[in-house]
Order: sequence, then structure tokens, then C-alpha cells
Amino acid sequence: MTRTLLAAAGLCGLVALAACGTGTQTRDRAAETSRTAAPAPAEKKHVDGLPGMPPVLDPRDVYAADRPDKLSPVVKDFPSRVYVPNSESDTVSVIDPRTYEIVDTIPVGRQPQHVVPSWDLRTLWVNNNRGHTLTPIDPRTGKAGEPVEVHDPYNLYFTPDGRYAVVMASLDRELVFRDPHTMKPKKTVPVSCYGVNHADFSLDGRYFIVSCEFSGELLKVDTEKMEVVGQRRLPLEGAMPQDVKVSPDGRKFYIADMAAHGMWVLDGDRFTEPAFLPTGKGCHGLYVSRDSREMYVSNRGEGTVSVFDFTRGRVTKKWRLPGGGSPDMGGVSADGKVLWLSGRYDAEVYALDTRTGAQLARIPVGSGPHGLAVYPQPGRYSLGHTGVFR
Repeated sequence: MTRTLLAAAGLCGLVALAACGTGTQTRDRAAETSRTAAPAPAEKKHVDGLPGMPPVLDPRDVYAADRPDKLSPVVKDFPSRVYVPNSESDTVSVIDPRTYEIVDTIPVGRQPQHVVPSWDLRTLWVNNNRGHTLTPIDPRTGKAGEPVEVHDPYNLYFTPDGRYAVVMASLDRELVFRDPHTMKPKKTVPVSCYGVNHADFSLDGRYFIVSCEFSGELLKVDTEKMEVVGQRRLPLEGAMPQDVKVSPDGRKFYIADMAAHGMWVLDGDRFTEPAFLPTGKGCHGLYVSRDSREMYVSNRGEGTVSVFDFTRGRVTKKWRLPGGGSPDMGGVSADGKVLWLSGRYDAEVYALDTRTGAQLARIPVGSGPHGLAVYPQPGRYSLGHTGVFR
């Protein structure tokens, strides 16, 4: 294990050197100019997307629909709320982000893990993992509906064409493609890895990358065929991959690793061995800024958030929570000014200023808060998890 970690650290140094450089002041100024200047005009190429998927707005930026306050007509009248699943309290705490106060507590099933916006943006699904149900919440009224029986729903995604929901059945070792409204199973895909949990889709929506937490592996899944087409073990003994996020240009996937304390950088098309970038102890959640220039990385094991710059290819800032904490999963406010994260081991939620990293609020909630959803958020449709919008 020690030799492997040393090797990973060496790899880390090489990657950091290649990505960041030791650069002179002149090169640093050039990089800063490149980061802040508006992108040069370029002819937009056509993206041959998954049939039925809404067209890609900008081939250079998969998050082009996620600009500040660019809300879909479907959600523009929904009240702004933060929905916090408390895994050990079997409740969802509902926070008003303007006052930082809890305005409701919704009883749900056993061990709620994530609150997931539906593809059509009209429903929030609470993943009651050990209760083997999904609880629907109407985000217009905040009222919960009748639970739907779904076995082992650790996490939930939706295919970019809106045709299927994809349940990450972690302990069952299955990917279950279901009707996105009734949740009736359509196809079950057994997997040989352990702990399928997080995913993200390619720019064209034709495949997605899945992390397997307990066996340190990644899967590549053909969206249309609903088949695993690639499987790879991460090059670190004891790796524990978590959240997955595609880069704005669609060329790379970033995979948070709680044991490696950083992110793996994967070429999704080629699915070759990934490189590694350190962020902090217990690297866990990944959230893209509203201008698509940065990504906020929660380091659960050290109470920090790293800010990763896509253009520079490196971490440029690190914010430390006052008094520590356990920042886990969450999302960015509709206007892009606040990062919301659950405090997994501290029964609290954090609100951070995305310009400075300053803590705006620390709100006590139930026990074991996990995959909170900030809702509504900009975007035309949801790919699931705590809110991945395009």
C-alpha cells in the first residue's frame, strides 16, 4: 500500500508539473489573461448527439445552459429551496436560502441518500436506500407524494434523451434502467464491480462513466444499448472513487477519490489509464461554477473546498471551513453566488461565498446529511444526482 501511494504521489507530481508548469511571471500573466478573457470566436461544430437528446447548445461548453438565473419556464415559479436528506434521521430538511432557516422537515423512507431532480424538472426524487423506495416531492408545493418501490436506490440518474431513469443499485451490483415517471424496470444490467454510485455523461450523451466505490473501478456504459462497454481499475490500491464530472469541453472526466485525496483525470472516449491531481483529504464532491471556468471540490476529510481552474488544469485556491467540518455533497445557487454543501459527519449544512470562500451560514440539520439539492437551478433538463443540468 505504501509503495503504491508513493507511486501515486510521484505520478501526481508529474501530472501537476505538466498541467501547472513551474512558469515564469510572464507565463502566469498569460494564463490569467487566457482565463479571464472572453473566448475567441470559433465556428461551432455539429455534435452528433444521442437520438432524442436536446441539441448541444455549445460544443465548447456542455454547461452553456447553466448560466446564472437562466431558469427553464418549467421551474421559474418554483420557490428557491435547499433540500437536505438526513440519512440517519430518515428525513429531508428544507432550507430557505434567503434566511438560512429550516422551513420544513419531511419524513421519508429509511436512509435517504440523495435528493434528485427529474429529467423534466418537475419532481424531486428522494433516494431511500435501505427503505427501498423513492419518495417524490413536488418542488412547487414542497409536498411529498406516495413512495414508489425501487430496490437499493443509492443514487439516481436520467439518460440525456429523457427516456430512462438509471438507478445506481450499489449493494445489488446493478444498473437498473427504469421508466423515468413510473420507475418500472426496463432493463437490469448486472456489473462485476462493487459499489456503483456516481456518474456523468459525455458531451454527445452516447456514453456515461460510472464510479465503483468499493472496488476502485470505473465503468463505461453505452447509453443507447444500455451495456457496459469498458471496465478499468484505478491505478491505486484502495482507491475509493466518488463523484464524476465531465469537463466543459467534454474532453475529460474528473473522478473524485476519497482515498487518493484528489481527482483522477480520464479521457472518456479512449478510456485509457487516468492521470491524478491532488486536492485534499477525502476528496468527494464536484460542482462546476456558473461561468464554466472553475470547479468546486469538497474535501470531506479535512474540512476544505478546493477550487480547480479548468483552463490552468490545477487547483488555484483552497477554502477552509472555520472550525472544520465534513463538506460532502451539494450544489451551486441559481445565481452562482453560493455553494451549498452538507456536513456529513456534523449534522449541519454549509453555505459558502463562491467569490471568496467565506462561510455565509452553518445550519444545524438532521443526522447524516448527504446529497442535498439546491432547487431550482438553471438548465433545460436534469441528468440526476444532486442536480447535473444541461
